[in-house]
Amino acid sequence: MSLLQSLTRRKPAERIAAEGGHGEGGELKRTMGLLQLTLFSVGATLGTGIFFVLGEAVPVAGPAAVLGFVLAAVTALFSALSYAELAGTIPVSGSSYSYAYATMGELVAWVCGWCLLLEYAVSVSAVASSWGGYLNSFLESAFGSRLPAAISASPGSEGGMVNLPAVLIVFLVTLLLLRGASESATANTIMVFLKVAVLAFFCVIAFTAFRTGNFADFAPMGAAGIAAAGSKVFFSYIGFDAASTAGEEAKNPKRDLPLAILLSLAIVTAVYVVVGLAAVGALAWREFDSETSLADVLNAATGGTTWPALVLSFGVVISMGTVVLTVLYGQTRILFAMSRDGLVPRVFQRVSRGSVPVANTVIVSTFVALLAAVVPLGQLAEATSIGTLFAFALVNVGVIVLRRTSPGLERSFRVPLFPLTPILGVLFCIGLMAGLDGITWVVFLIWTAFGLAVYFAYGRRHSVLGRTASTAKEVS
Repeated sequence: MSLLQSLTRRKPAERIAAEGGHGEGGELKRTMGLLQLTLFSVGATLGTGIFFVLGEAVPVAGPAAVLGFVLAAVTALFSALSYAELAGTIPVSGSSYSYAYATMGELVAWVCGWCLLLEYAVSVSAVASSWGGYLNSFLESAFGSRLPAAISASPGSEGGMVNLPAVLIVFLVTLLLLRGASESATANTIMVFLKVAVLAFFCVIAFTAFRTGNFADFAPMGAAGIAAAGSKVFFSYIGFDAASTAGEEAKNPKRDLPLAILLSLAIVTAVYVVVGLAAVGALAWREFDSETSLADVLNAATGGTTWPALVLSFGVVISMGTVVLTVLYGQTRILFAMSRDGLVPRVFQRVSRGSVPVANTVIVSTFVALLAAVVPLGQLAEATSIGTLFAFALVNVGVIVLRRTSPGLERSFRVPLFPLTPILGVLFCIGLMAGLDGITWVVFLIWTAFGLAVYFAYGRRHSVLGRTASTAKEVS
């Protein structure tokens, strides 16, 4: 097999689907239903962004910022539809990594998986790292005291030495993950309902101060302002694909995975629009700036009463817990799939009697906790968005390729208006990637180069597909 052939070898979709749930180290257990899968994606998507993103969107669009959420949802929908088709066709833990392996070959799949490892690890570390700050805000509002900066902030922050709250939240989530996927999904479901309840509380309070006059000059910056707001809030939609990483632990993956992905996007969009309407109705759009949060809106709506802001800060703390849980879960399952293919060490596919990849979970959690505790992530956290957009683009391309290479493959969901929908998905992803900062591209290229070195040093030589091809050649 030539070098080019080895880099472009594809793993048949039927084989990937047949291997779902199994590995040399054991088998994952199917325990998740539609509600749990949907709320997994909602938990990953509905993070802290909604509590602060209006301060970025409203100043550039005015009250029409609510339409920015709709525009961002439509942009995300193109990729969500492609995820829904591939998740229902290839229902495995590897998500976009596995989809790329079936459609574009081993090297592209490796780069996709490698980028997801960066995006997942750094994003969850960043969330865990900032959890200490929000925990301090809650403690100060509730009890008038806060943890010392030396033990609640990472180096690089004023007075920060080690971020122990970050270690605590990762440790608590790890305990949940080690109990099993079903228990983790149940905990996530409870936290998502609490988070939505807090946002509903915000809306109820904000609507008491609602003034229709705040919408008189609805779109002062016109269509350009709505487009700018859509770009700013788009990244609040990243996470809708989380359900696809649970493909091997879903009870009825072919039916439930596509539904979970699309339902989660619809739920999150509805929440964002209602919260946006409530916020702008309670606070004139000209009073918003980049620092404005939902807590500031509540203060204005209640005349400075403190207890509503306390409830909201509790919601922020809970929101971050769901993001840490779902993203950490997703990373362990992608590593499970990559390990099963031989591209990373076998330790990541070992499953305990309780159907939990224990070693995988402990290794990933330890790395994330250390990263969050002692590394000043800064702008690196923002640079992870490119890995997600790259994966989205590959999934859209994957739909087109798989329709051509395996037209007779059973599909529980089909992208409407094919091939226009996935083509638009690719174009939107490329457009958003092109608009990212230079540091984002630098990090992406450095990480990709490092990943290629790892692939040629380890992955290519240990590839199960490569070994299978070599054995077949020897037999023939």
